[in-house]
Amino acid sequence: MAVYLDCNATTPLEPAVLALVTRFMERDYGNAASPIHDFGEFARMVVEHARGQIAELAAARREEIIFTSGATEANNLALLGLARYGLASGQRHILSTAIEHKAVLEPLAELERLGFAVELLPVDESGRLEPRRLADALRPDTLLVSTMQVNNETGVSQPIAELSAMLKDHQAFWHVDAAQGFGKEIEPLRDHRIDLLSISGHKIYGPKGIGALIARKRGGAFPPLQPLMFGGGQEQGFRPGTLPVPLIAGLGEAARLALRTYEERVDSCRAFRQRLLAALAPLGPVLNGDQQQVLPHTVNLSLPGIPSDRAITALKRLIAVSSTSACTSHTRTPSHVLAAMGLGEQRIETSIRLSWCHMTPEPDWDKVVAALQFLRRR
Repeated sequence: MAVYLDCNATTPLEPAVLALVTRFMERDYGNAASPIHDFGEFARMVVEHARGQIAELAAARREEIIFTSGATEANNLALLGLARYGLASGQRHILSTAIEHKAVLEPLAELERLGFAVELLPVDESGRLEPRRLADALRPDTLLVSTMQVNNETGVSQPIAELSAMLKDHQAFWHVDAAQGFGKEIEPLRDHRIDLLSISGHKIYGPKGIGALIARKRGGAFPPLQPLMFGGGQEQGFRPGTLPVPLIAGLGEAARLALRTYEERVDSCRAFRQRLLAALAPLGPVLNGDQQQVLPHTVNLSLPGIPSDRAITALKRLIAVSSTSACTSHTRTPSHVLAAMGLGEQRIETSIRLSWCHMTPEPDWDKVVAALQFLRRR
């Protein structure tokens, strides 16, 4: 069986998370909105406990955690949820970057259709946004700045602290898409200048179908979000619907483990990265993105002379890898991230992404290298 090296697409479940989700699926299945009996009251307590676990990891308040179906929904709520306020206030300028995930770029396109001026800031070959570019692009009518924490294709961490400094004296709301880095890079996301923070369960060894938007209060008030859906008024009216208690419990446990075992996970991923790069060295890979800023669980590299689609097919019985975001890999279009970094066509067409975690077993690297060398000789 192939070794899974596509953890930036989704991660395996931590055993403790799986056990907890199973318990609340099979036995403690009460509705958190029905605290009129012990089943419902216990479910409500479980939800609030998980809310606290996530809040601790993000240095947020419990009431600032809004559960969603995942980071995509959280991104949509953060971005589209500000539309009515922006239109009413006349603040119609929005800043983001050219390397964002489609879950941000597509809501931004919708905001453009609604009459907002959306400006996508460029990055250089490092894959990072230069903070001064943001400072220079800010306007008095800038409503929102949306930047990712860690790029899903390159693993490059964005300069969150420096961007925060640039936004210190501006009233624009700041949204950070932290789907890829939440729990894997902790301190930057604890910055209280970040107003809105999107997270995903299945990227931190939790279940699919659950995530959250962390909406930090400013001056005691939530950001002026409008809900995208209407129903039972759950989650302080921001996101209606029966809360999926098993998934929420799993996300909370995943957040707890991310904080408790952070150093061990980083060390494990860093050691795996060193072995991977040593094993692939005979192929002469070209690493994409600033390697001083890449989190230790990701490598994006180009293999000269080996198209990525052929490499992925040849390796599928040995290792499972990808070439772009999971949400766009089925379209077979070139990576918009690598293109935004200014990389040439050949470098993009020969790029693959390998991503792993602290639970990843060691592949047979000799067979991997042999398979790729065979492709190069053909």
